[in-house]
Amino acid sequence: MAPLLQSSQPWVEKYRPKQVKDVAHQDEVVRVLTNTLETANCPHMLFYGPPGTGKTTTALAIAHQLYGPELYKSRVLELNASDDRGINVVRTKIKDFAAVAVGSGQRQGVYPCPPYKIIILDEADSMTEDAQNALRRTMETYSKVTRFFFICNYISRIIEPLASRCAKFRFKPLPEEIMSNRILHICNEEGLTLDTEALSTLSSVSQGDLRRAITYLQGAARLFGSSISSKDLISVSGAIPREVTEAIYAACKSGDFDLANKEVNNVIAEGYPVSQMLAQLFEVVVEEDDISDEQKARICKSLAMADKCLVDGADEYLQLLDVVSNTMRALCNMPQEFSYDI
Repeated sequence: MAPLLQSSQPWVEKYRPKQVKDVAHQDEVVRVLTNTLETANCPHMLFYGPPGTGKTTTALAIAHQLYGPELYKSRVLELNASDDRGINVVRTKIKDFAAVAVGSGQRQGVYPCPPYKIIILDEADSMTEDAQNALRRTMETYSKVTRFFFICNYISRIIEPLASRCAKFRFKPLPEEIMSNRILHICNEEGLTLDTEALSTLSSVSQGDLRRAITYLQGAARLFGSSISSKDLISVSGAIPREVTEAIYAACKSGDFDLANKEVNNVIAEGYPVSQMLAQLFEVVVEEDDISDEQKARICKSLAMADKCLVDGADEYLQLLDVVSNTMRALCNMPQEFSYDI
């Protein structure tokens, strides 16, 4: 077994890119930020996009490449959603850090060391609206000595006055090819064996989130050793096996309600999360070529209603049974006699 498996360091941290140019797939972002590093002329920035696509990694890489290890701690303030970031923190901690001027920028070795500090606000979309409003004046007042990096998943949750003051960078979900290349690199470093099917499965269950994919890979390596199969990855990720989803769908196509009810009971008895089952059933329906668009629309509407009910705290068994019943009705071209909300 590879010696690293004895190490306690998460692979997500070990293989986190240390330089902006190493960030995968975000070509436009890397191109602009590379120029920023060369000129040391940095605006306020807003990074947004799905989880695990490199937003925080890019912000930290810029800060490290600007200041180096010696000045990083004194020039960079990083706050995460786990910190208290209400209006009082903006008025005290952030304002106090932003207000202090630093010496004129003098390059130290390979580091530009520009004459401003950086405040990184990770998961900024979880900040209260009052706190965001309080930042507006701080950003304007101390713009000569401080730059703000906002990182969020949903740009719609950032108030417009803040968003308009920043250069915006959208981080795209990673395609399977890019993710597979990175995973294979880690496998080579760690002495792991991953076949083509397992690689495809890992990309599928992680849904463009490289951080999640690396975490699943490390978990599987610790549980199953250096040779990892597709089944091992499904087990670690908590995804429902494909055959279980297909059995539910096949029962719906059969038109036999007793058989469908039996499959629903099996899903509940195995403890599979129904919200996950709905997501995987959605994929099966969308990929199905033998049914019409109208049938797909009826089934997807049923899935959406059930998902909303689950979020509101409805019973999992009843919601899955409702989906199965409506799917069976759609596949067998039975009329929708009535519509209701549970």
